Amino acid sequence: MPIFHRTALAQELATHILDDDLAPARSGLFLGARRRTGKSTFLQQDLCPELKRRGAIVIYADLWEERDQDPGDVIVEAIREELARHESVVMRFARSAGMERVNMGGVAFTMDRVGLGKQVSLAKALAMLSDECQRMIVLIVDEAQHAITTDKGSNALYALKAARDKLNMGPHHGLRIVATGSNRDKLAMLVEWKDQAFFCAPMKEFPPLGVDYLNWICERAPASAALKAGALSALFERSGYRPEWMQIGLNALALRDNWTPEEAAAVFAEAIESRADSRIQNLLALIGLLSPLQSAVLRVLAAQGRRFVPFWNRTLETFRLVIEQDDGNDVDEPINVETVQQALDALKDKGFLWRSVHGVYALEEFGIREALEEGRLLTESTQRVTLMGRQAA
Repeated sequence: MPIFHRTALAQELATHILDDDLAPARSGLFLGARRRTGKSTFLQQDLCPELKRRGAIVIYADLWEERDQDPGDVIVEAIREELARHESVVMRFARSAGMERVNMGGVAFTMDRVGLGKQVSLAKALAMLSDECQRMIVLIVDEAQHAITTDKGSNALYALKAARDKLNMGPHHGLRIVATGSNRDKLAMLVEWKDQAFFCAPMKEFPPLGVDYLNWICERAPASAALKAGALSALFERSGYRPEWMQIGLNALALRDNWTPEEAAAVFAEAIESRADSRIQNLLALIGLLSPLQSAVLRVLAAQGRRFVPFWNRTLETFRLVIEQDDGNDVDEPINVETVQQALDALKDKGFLWRSVHGVYALEEFGIREALEEGRLLTESTQRVTLMGRQAA
């Protein structure tokens, strides 16, 4: 499938990441963007090649793609694979770890607390790589918020912080950490919480695709369609800036090539609206299968976001209010800490919620909130409780 390249953005971010005079970039760079908006494609197809073109060693770890593995292991494995490409570094690593012989094709680096081996820390291994190659290292962690869903993942972030501090000082050639996330609230935990490794690191919104992308889409449509970027703008916003939905519109037009401009615009819009409505209805159908308490917990969390405090008495009262007043159901089960915890666990298992290792919950993806809003399920009742259990004015 053809790829829309964002060359100018890649150049801008590469300069920001690699420039030694930009102190914030030395601390790390955190980029937030909704899922399915082309972020990972940009990282792999545009940013990584641009960083390599400028001489950096680029290591890429995708915590979403490897969800069956512990996030800490995914990060370590990405670093291990890069080390294995440099025989001299691996041999030095092996000697430091006390290994007499090394199989270059399968060096067994394993996570031991915060290192790559029992005697060699992650910081030391990356320093060896930097010194040997005399190049800056850029580690890109895609969907980085998943790192704080396990103890091993959290430890890996602290190991990366130690490596960053080590390589950005003294004779080494530097380490830059670039972390992305599809949920701003979850990603913010990595930089706004004092107990997190990258506390106070800069975070910015990853810019969505814009008019240049829509012009590219118009160029790929049948010539008779005569699509205009301005006319697609509202549709693209409706799609949540998801490029794959624009491809659905193009696929609809590809069925024939003799469209009038009016017909083409209508067919393209219908394809996008149908996809949006189908997604919403499918999510609402799944939400409709939840138990009354699970549904109430999900809706209150979605409405309150980072203000959500699940086990406060007033929050428990809010769950009851939503079930009785909004849904018209009798409460036929106790609503207490135990049953709410069970509801949270069930929602996580069903893919609705994300949970940090500290017990903080968030929606797994923004589309769930979109569905709840579309279904008018985020009522005044769901927003009744604010931070620390205080009732909203």
